[in-house]
Amino acid sequence: MDMRLELVPLPSTDVDRSKAFYIDQVGFKLDHDIEPGNGMRVVQLTPPGSACSIVVGVGISDPTAAPVHGLHLVVDDLDTIRRTLLGTGVEVSEVSDMGGGVRYAYFSDPDGNSWALQQISR
Repeated sequence: MDMRLELVPLPSTDVDRSKAFYIDQVGFKLDHDIEPGNGMRVVQLTPPGSACSIVVGVGISDPTAAPVHGLHLVVDDLDTIRRTLLGTGVEVSEVSDMGGGVRYAYFSDPDGNSWALQQISR
């Protein structure tokens, strides 16, 4: 029996702002921006190279819900990704070296959903 994590809903108080942040600043790809009816809107975005996407929208999650914390984006070159994000205006923490080849940097979206950029050298 397979189980695949393919979609993570994130609370968003402003769907257009979230969409712009993830596409223009973080570099996610827009998969869908649809309005199936009844005031619902679904915006699905995928990080480059990922099989798992995020979704923000109207009518799919409570915009007043607490932000999601600790989502991980696993990267091969943390320094390059960090510089790229800083260049697009994303506030990214300094790199933390955890030892054993594990390094992290952190950022949040405009709604406080927090992300960890993780690099593991093998």
